[in-house]
Amino acid sequence: MSALTIKNVWKEYGDQIVLENISLDIEDRAFVALVGPSGCGKTTFLRMLLGQERPTRGDILIDGVPLPPEPGPDRGVVFQRYSVFPHLTVLGNVLIGKEMMAARYAARLFGKARQDAVEEATALIREVGLGHALNKYPAQLSGGMQQRLALAQALIMKPKVLLLDEPFGALDPGIRAEIHTLMKRLWHENPMTVVMVTHDMREAFTLATRVIAFERLRDRPEEKLRYGATISRDIAIWPPRKAGQASLIRPDRDGPVKKGQ
Repeated sequence: MSALTIKNVWKEYGDQIVLENISLDIEDRAFVALVGPSGCGKTTFLRMLLGQERPTRGDILIDGVPLPPEPGPDRGVVFQRYSVFPHLTVLGNVLIGKEMMAARYAARLFGKARQDAVEEATALIREVGLGHALNKYPAQLSGGMQQRLALAQALIMKPKVLLLDEPFGALDPGIRAEIHTLMKRLWHENPMTVVMVTHDMREAFTLATRVIAFERLRDRPEEKLRYGATISRDIAIWPPRKAGQASLIRPDRDGPVKKGQ
């Protein structure tokens, strides 16, 4: 299960109120898109879900349990700027999470444990269409390939919640469409809830089951310190989308997305 409950959450930095009175229930396996103007606290909210920031007031729960005080493997994240390690190969980038969890100080697996981890990582890399690039370094990959790698890096830990911070904004339209198809399939095939920040309304309504708008309802200069952003719209997509129930275009596991597969 991966349901999120946000109760009366406020976020303040000194005298600056960024978010005020955010209350939201996100059902298990939902795909929620957060939209709104720049500076309205969407990324701050995502960072609180990740555990990088703490609410000033209020509570965040996963499956009814308070959110741990720091990031953990139950929450994966993909940023707009490629969050991969440049000195590691594609395989190394996907393996590193497993190695850090199993051997925190050595960051290295051995024997049967390593063999199993390599097999799991290789299978996931093929799933995201990078099977031909196992031994390449990020600098040798295109932007779209690096985002595929970042998704595999997050998914290897089997997170309950996948957090996406404008992950496809830097991609050209053709590559973005391919990654959207991949993202839909990964959401349908993996038991996780997805929360995505985006400025692209088309992207929000293409991928999400709900679109939630953050907005400063009182935005005059003299009000900006005293009032933060809150939820101004909560739109359920119609007809409803549910994980695991769509017939999707499947990508070639070792190359770009191809229609009809």
